[in-house]
Amino acid sequence: MKRITLVPYGQRKLIKNTNFFVRWVLAALARRVSKQLVLWFFGLWAQLTLVILAFTMLMIPTSGCKQNSSGTDSRISVVCTIFPQYDWARQILGDKADEITLTLLLNNRADLHNYQPSVDDIITISTCDLFIYVGGESDKWVDGALRDAINKQMIVINLLDALGGAAKEEVLLEGMEDEDEDGDDADYDEHVWLSLRNAQVFCPVIADALALLDADNAEKYQANLAEYIRKLKSLDAEYRATVDAAAVKTMLFGDRFPFRYMMDDYGLTPYAAFSGCSAETEAGFDTIIFLAKKVDELELRTVMVTESSDKSIAETIISNTIGKNQHILVLDAIQSVTSDDVGNGATYLSIMESNLNVLKEALQ
Repeated sequence: MKRITLVPYGQRKLIKNTNFFVRWVLAALARRVSKQLVLWFFGLWAQLTLVILAFTMLMIPTSGCKQNSSGTDSRISVVCTIFPQYDWARQILGDKADEITLTLLLNNRADLHNYQPSVDDIITISTCDLFIYVGGESDKWVDGALRDAINKQMIVINLLDALGGAAKEEVLLEGMEDEDEDGDDADYDEHVWLSLRNAQVFCPVIADALALLDADNAEKYQANLAEYIRKLKSLDAEYRATVDAAAVKTMLFGDRFPFRYMMDDYGLTPYAAFSGCSAETEAGFDTIIFLAKKVDELELRTVMVTESSDKSIAETIISNTIGKNQHILVLDAIQSVTSDDVGNGATYLSIMESNLNVLKEALQ
C-alpha cells in the first residue's frame, strides 16, 4: 500500500462507478457465505476491476475534472475509524468539509476493541483516498482490507506509526487483573487520542495528507491547522495548571484504564481494575479489595469509570471501603460518539474540556 501517492481523479471516478454493482454482489454473498469467502471474492473482484480499469483508461481522454457529464460524485473521500480522527479532519477542513466525503466507521457506539467491518465498510475503505486508523491490536482486520483495496494508491495514516517512539505499551498497574497468563509481550496502548499532546502530532500529518489530495486548498488547511493547534495547546495548558494546583495526584478507576497517555502527560498516578483493552467485565476479589484499601489509604473521594461502564465494579469497590461515601465520576474515553452526537455539536475539544471539569472535581 503506497502511503503518499495519489490516484488521479479520472481513475478515481471510474473506480467509484463500480461501487453499486460491488455492493449488490457482496451484500448478496454476505447473506449466504462466510466472511472469509466474501473477502476472497472481493479480492478477486478488485483485481478484475483494476485490469478493466487499466484497459478503459487507454480508451478515454484524460481529464482533471472532478465530475463527469452525468454528475457522478467524485469528491475526495476520507474514512476514519474513530471519532477523534474524524473530528480532527473536520476541523482542518473547516468550511471545505461539506465538499469532502468524510466517513466515520464506528458511529453507533461500537467498541473499537470488538469492531469488525461490514461488507459496506470494506467497500467504503477500498475506494477512499485517505484512510485513518489507530493501528493497534484491535485493528488487525485493516491489513486484509487494505490488501484487497481497489484504490492501491490511497494515503493511509496509522496513528501508532505517526507517534513513533512516543507510543507506549499497555501497562499492568499494581492490583490490576492480569489477563496475560502466557507472559506474552505487551501490546501497544491504542488509546493515543486521549492525549492533547499526541493530537498535536497527528493533526499536522492529517493536514499534510489533505493538502496532497487537494492542493488548491492546501494553504487554507494549514491555516486551519495552525488555529486548531493553538486551541489544543491552550487546553493542554489548562490541564497542566489544574494538575499542578491539585491536592490529589492519584486517580482510581473501577473500570478499564484507557487513560495512560493522559495520566503520563500530567504526572498523575493511576490505579485500575483492568487494562485499557481488557474484555473483562468482572473483577476478582483480590482486585476489589486492593482497590478499596487504596481508596482508604489515599483518602480518595472519588472512583472513576469510563462512559461505557455500568458502574457495578466502582460501586462494589466503594461498598468495601471504610466510609462507603465516595462519588463515582465519569471520564470520557471518546469511544462511544455517534453521528447523532456529532449532529448535536460534539467535538474532540468539547469532550476533552468536559473531561477537564471532571478532572478538577476528582483531584480536589
